[in-house]
Amino acid sequence: MFISAILSALGLGGLIYLLFTLAVYALPFFVAVTVGMYVYDTDAGLIAAFVSAFFAGAITLIAGQIAFATIRSVPVRLAIGAVYASPAGIAGYHAIKGLSGTAARATPGRSSSRGPARSRSAPRPGHGSHPSQTRMRMRRRQQ
Repeated sequence: MFISAILSALGLGGLIYLLFTLAVYALPFFVAVTVGMYVYDTDAGLIAAFVSAFFAGAITLIAGQIAFATIRSVPVRLAIGAVYASPAGIAGYHAIKGLSGTAARATPGRSSSRGPARSRSAPRPGHGSHPSQTRMRMRRRQQ
């Protein structure tokens, strides 16, 4: 049990490291997927979609690296960095939000596949907030 917990933590740490390492490639991947889907929707074929997606992603990555390395102006370099970092930030935010939501639902004694735990303010079954049920409870207390 202890070894599995350690291995799970190491595996999750490795996946998070991989996620943030590969986040640099979020914009080229997004461009590649967009171009590939466009080419596939024009009935050019599956192979043409993969080839065009690969070249579009590679050109986006190489153009960004060349532009960032050759341009000396700080505001322009900041703009290029922001263009490449914003999809990575959005992807990282949603990945961590998904991972933390999965961990938050897995409460002790409950399976995470059963959905989120009921909040304390939610009415329990049979104790709803319908006015007739509230009146019945009040009458029981008075007797």
